[in-house]
Amino acid sequence: MTDPSLDADALRERTLLTLTTARARTTLLTSCVDGPDLTAQHSPLMSPLVWDLAHIGNQEEQWLLRAVAGREAMRPEIDSLYDAFEHPRSERPSLPLLPPAEARAYAAEVRGRVLDLLEKADFHGTRLTRAGFAFGMIAQHEQQHDETMLITHQLRKGPPVLTAPDPDPLPLSTGPAEVLVPGGPFTMGTSTEPWALDNERPAHRREVAPFWIDTTPVTNAAYQAFIEDGGYDDERWWTADGWAHVRRNSLRAPLFWRRDGGQWLRRRFGVTEVVPPDEPVVHVCWYEADAYARWAGRRLPTETEWEKAARHDPATGRSRRYPWGDADPAPEHANLGQRHLRPAPAGSYPAGESPLGVRQLIGDVWEWTASDFLPYPGFEAFPYKEYSEVFFGPEYKVLRGGSFAVDPVACRGTFRNWDYPIRRQIFSGFRTARSEAA
Repeated sequence: MTDPSLDADALRERTLLTLTTARARTTLLTSCVDGPDLTAQHSPLMSPLVWDLAHIGNQEEQWLLRAVAGREAMRPEIDSLYDAFEHPRSERPSLPLLPPAEARAYAAEVRGRVLDLLEKADFHGTRLTRAGFAFGMIAQHEQQHDETMLITHQLRKGPPVLTAPDPDPLPLSTGPAEVLVPGGPFTMGTSTEPWALDNERPAHRREVAPFWIDTTPVTNAAYQAFIEDGGYDDERWWTADGWAHVRRNSLRAPLFWRRDGGQWLRRRFGVTEVVPPDEPVVHVCWYEADAYARWAGRRLPTETEWEKAARHDPATGRSRRYPWGDADPAPEHANLGQRHLRPAPAGSYPAGESPLGVRQLIGDVWEWTASDFLPYPGFEAFPYKEYSEVFFGPEYKVLRGGSFAVDPVACRGTFRNWDYPIRRQIFSGFRTARSEAA
């Protein structure tokens, strides 16, 4: 969302488009398979698709119809079924979930009432409603679950049910492999982005030493070189926890890869294909990203370094909303929104590069950083501590930048994602960095 000073009619129109875009994607992801695929658990790491569908509706009801509009609960008996903290994913198939038709009807009824509410919403009231924050929070929540459901589709066995065009072939970058990000202060986080979530706030100054960073994410070809050099068999490159994880789980390559003679194949949304060498590597965990960086004589960037590379404009000293400037993402800037079902080749999207020439910081693959997920100075949980606060600590590593599966409403230069360092089913890749003197 670009401007908090948009008049009420423009904000209403923008909010309507954002909610409608999210619901169209939810519908696509839950209508392309039949009932058994909706109710099945395709991986213990993921919920049944039908749980996500009703959960989306339940969260929308709780925050927009109850918290904002003050209305009575429509289905209070289902609240606990769709409480993500009360029931871990592995248990959700055994719950008395709403069947697909009932889940669709419930989500549709909630949405109808929300659209009525939006027509007369007050965007200048409480902190929850100011600039349409609650509506934006719900749109982001739905799009985050849409990405989760897309992950479930990737884990699902069977023939492909989703289609999308490949990214347009574009001239790739012929520039340097890395650039120097100058040292000095920059403003991290935001206090002005109207739909930013609590962990992105508040804006604060950070001092950063000069460092070098890759101009593109690490590619499949580069990662294959690590594999072929025995990277998974050499304890030198791994942290103690990472090495134990590799040995315990017999990791040999990114998730969904398999060796076939002299080539690597991968499974992507039901299609088996040769691993494309020029695409950013995807479906690697933090331990794998960290080991590759060590093998390459480099390291993962810290979260602060990543954000400075993505937002800092050396000419003005200010922090931009995105690498390319303050304008909302457009197709020429980044691979977002499930427009494609794969990352674009490394070096794509010259219109989206940063002032220093770093590309694909937004979209394509989530990028692991070296940092634990921690609050910023002055952090305040809002509107509920379970969004961010309960996850702060060394158990989670920060990912930045979004992926091809992320909608622009849930992706900003300040947006923070986090996960366990063992996670590989997510659309995660990385780029590397090094200190100036290294």
